[in-house]
Amino acid sequence: MSNNTNSVLALLLGAAIGAGVGILFAPDKGSKTREKIKDGLDDAKDNLKHKFEDVTHQLRNKFAGSKHNMEETYEEMVSNMSHKTEDVISFLETKLANLKEQNAKLQKKQMANHEN
Repeated sequence: MSNNTNSVLALLLGAAIGAGVGILFAPDKGSKTREKIKDGLDDAKDNLKHKFEDVTHQLRNKFAGSKHNMEETYEEMVSNMSHKTEDVISFLETKLANLKEQNAKLQKKQMANHEN
């Protein structure tokens, strides 16, 4: 958990404990005290639920953006590699053609030397 989440949880827990202790020492009937405790717990639960939903929403947005960026980066990388591969293949084909020409010339010279 992050420090912010831990801080929020500690704050909510402290508030709930403080509210509970305050209610227990208040000069009210038991039924009213129990109702106040229940209301306090419901409020704390709702607060925690909203915080959790906010954090979940933020994380989803962050990861959705990251996923989109990663997909774009992957596509760019594949495109660049494809272009580089085409360049390398063209270069190698040119070199191969040059080597074939040189080999043909050498074979002609060797045949001419063998005939003489």
